[in-house]
Amino acid sequence: MREEKNTRRSMVHIGFDGRVHKVFRGPKASERFATEVRVLRYLEESECNFVPRLLHADPEGLKIITTNCGNKVDLLSDSRVAEIFGELKSYGVRHDDPFLRNVTYRPTDGRFCIIDFEFATILDEEKASHPLETGHTASAVQNEESLQIRINWSCRTDVGRFRRSNEDAFVALSLNSEGAPVLGSSGSESVSKCDFIFAVSDGMGGARSGDFASRIAVEKITSLLPGYFRSGVGADSGERQVMNELFEIIHADIGMLGRAYPECRGMGATLSLCWVMPGRLLVAHVGDSRVYRWRNGNKNGLEQLTEDDTRVAGLQRAGKISEYEARNHPARNMLSKALGAGNQYVRPQVETVDLERGDRFLICSDGVTDGIWDSGISRLLGDGSNAEEIVELAVQESGRDNATAIVVDVC
Repeated sequence: MREEKNTRRSMVHIGFDGRVHKVFRGPKASERFATEVRVLRYLEESECNFVPRLLHADPEGLKIITTNCGNKVDLLSDSRVAEIFGELKSYGVRHDDPFLRNVTYRPTDGRFCIIDFEFATILDEEKASHPLETGHTASAVQNEESLQIRINWSCRTDVGRFRRSNEDAFVALSLNSEGAPVLGSSGSESVSKCDFIFAVSDGMGGARSGDFASRIAVEKITSLLPGYFRSGVGADSGERQVMNELFEIIHADIGMLGRAYPECRGMGATLSLCWVMPGRLLVAHVGDSRVYRWRNGNKNGLEQLTEDDTRVAGLQRAGKISEYEARNHPARNMLSKALGAGNQYVRPQVETVDLERGDRFLICSDGVTDGIWDSGISRLLGDGSNAEEIVELAVQESGRDNATAIVVDVC
């Protein structure tokens, strides 16, 4: 890491991935730490887009990790500085150190930003009751029924009948304040004890770089999400921003390696992720892997929660072509969005849905949907089939691609 600042009040380093690491020290360090954390969380909920996003807060070490808002500005008129800090007030925060040293320039969008909120005031403190809690200590707002929910899961991947290597990857994790233990390929657990992460990634690229790309995706999930969880991300605390940041980091890492090594040039990956919490499930997605929900009592039982990032899928959503035409379209596998793969910017689809007992969720790569139509998936989920049975049928019916599935049952 590169040292950016080292003063009596704080020490700041910039990580290799561009994130900012700040340690508070000196007089009233705990108070200044708490102020900055509280203000950054408030600004995130206010959707202020010219301040850092808080990624991790460590009350014991008095350390925070935030996104990077660009480079310090050396010259700017007093009137422009006043204008920038004046705009911050429209989001309900007054910066009590409103000087040029706390202004940066973000070249990605040409925006002046504001940093260092250890001396700042939320103008309406009643809107900022954000105690430094971690994990489920904030779960008092959740009703007792949601805490009694259990999930069962099963996972399976298969290389298929024609591919030599498996470019799919999946991950199943429990998530708590201690870390993120990797789960087995099947199991059962109560949601009251921890959150759960399930994800499928399908890699692409020549010279076996596709499997490398998908592994980067699942390894970043394993290494980064525990830090977000420990920093207090929970109900109504910014999971959408967490997912945006996670996907941005994965996208940047895949792109960086693709540019650095000829054999990895152009590699990319899809990623479909489910974060299970008491009473609800968050879905984050890029590419053409899919997340389905089957719910008894729904009109058709099955609902596709993600939208395929392909032009052909867009035509189908618009009603211009049928599912049959989409499945047989010559450009059906051409992605309009993927992690890496030469894309400059990637923003994931992020949705939150409620959980009900009896719900079944399927996360799968396109090797599954290539072999099984939506009607077949609905029948399999309705009949109680697990991931192994779904993948086996997909390979039997097609097998042209790697096939991966995770099935999560809510009990």
